Amino acid sequence: MKKVFRSAFTALCALGVASAPLAAHAKQMHELRFGVDATYPPFESLSPSGAFQGFDIDLGKAICAELATKCVFVSQSFDGIIPALEARKFDAILSSMTVTPERAKQIAFSTEMYNEPTALIVRKGSGLKPTAESLKGKTVGVEAGTIQESYAKTYWEPMGVKVVSYPGQDQVYADLLSGRLDASLQDSVEADYGFLKTSRGADFQFGGDVTYDPKDVLGSYIAIGVRKDDPELLKKIDWAIAELHKKGIYKKIEAKYFTFDVYGAPPANSMN
Repeated sequence: MKKVFRSAFTALCALGVASAPLAAHAKQMHELRFGVDATYPPFESLSPSGAFQGFDIDLGKAICAELATKCVFVSQSFDGIIPALEARKFDAILSSMTVTPERAKQIAFSTEMYNEPTALIVRKGSGLKPTAESLKGKTVGVEAGTIQESYAKTYWEPMGVKVVSYPGQDQVYADLLSGRLDASLQDSVEADYGFLKTSRGADFQFGGDVTYDPKDVLGSYIAIGVRKDDPELLKKIDWAIAELHKKGIYKKIEAKYFTFDVYGAPPANSMN
């Protein structure tokens, strides 16, 4: 799937004339409202003043700038974010959402925003690994509505692993720190930059990346979600994403948050 997108992206960049009508039409938009679960730093979170911040937020603002429209961010818990989109509470989902076959039945997705594997966080010295055998009898925390919740309930829960779902990722970390959880399962980059590289994560480490997924629960890359009845908005967003890459804006935003290419590949196993 990623190779198909990269070919499409190259074609978009090459056909500059095709992008001009899109840009002109996009200027007619008044605002673009993004639904965001702001509990997932460094991708999306709230600053002490209550403002939205993070990699996704900066990308969203850059997309809006390309489309010459106002950016509005709407707070929404992740487990209800697709129903809220379908209820038209906002126009698109910009919240580290991975494209999966199940989600693709409900909504449409933009071209790739970035990519990251799923990983297990454990207390240092625990020796726990991201397998049902290693976690049997243990308690693992996940954020509700995520691919990590689906994965843990599909592969681990039937094998004797207790899976506990939380409304937000910050609550998962709170119970991990308190000892109520033995491990947590989430996106690796979020775990690395949003937890392990902070003072809160000093006593924790990666237990490893999840690789076993014969049912394709974890899906592919991360993208922006749009209602299926809004193909024109999807075209505009795809055009804007291509412009961010072509102009080098994506790379500038990426460098503000990461020391590796979050678009092309996961970090060189900083998780192990």
